[in-house]
Amino acid sequence: MNETPRLPIRTPADDPRLAEAFAKGLRGPNGEIINIFGALGNHPDMMKRWLVFAGHVMSKNTLSARDRELLILRTGWNCRSRYEWGQHVLIALECQVSAEEIEAVKAGPTHPRWSEWDALLLRAADELNVDFGLSDATWAALAARNTAEQMLDTVATVGQYHLVAMFLNSLRVPLDPGVPDVTFPS
Repeated sequence: MNETPRLPIRTPADDPRLAEAFAKGLRGPNGEIINIFGALGNHPDMMKRWLVFAGHVMSKNTLSARDRELLILRTGWNCRSRYEWGQHVLIALECQVSAEEIEAVKAGPTHPRWSEWDALLLRAADELNVDFGLSDATWAALAARNTAEQMLDTVATVGQYHLVAMFLNSLRVPLDPGVPDVTFPS
């Protein structure tokens, strides 16, 4: 498979409109601009507006960080997004998701490692990815424990990262330094 990036990674030196966004962070541990943001920097106006929603999903979400990361990891796996998977492996490890659980995400909700709740989250991610909606059974099971806001954030999280995977896969955004790679089954 061709991994050649389709768009350059841009910085404020390339377009001064990027200075404001990159001044707020969007950098990795090495201080460099994270590649997804540099790639989206090819359309600064869209990136600025998209960051509002992305910021909600990542930092103002009503789901626990663990639940959010399980949904994102399963979405990254379902969408076969090396970049999304690798970035969120690192984030998930900081959000009470173990390395063994990260590995089990690949197998999905039927893996014996999962609690009933974790399996439900993975099933929700699968349904949203395949059917573009939640079944009545999955909705009812989630709603028995989640608030209306959490229900909306569940759908928003999977939807947001489905979009992110489309950007990453279509643009062929290269992995950032230190991000683990993954090979998807054929």
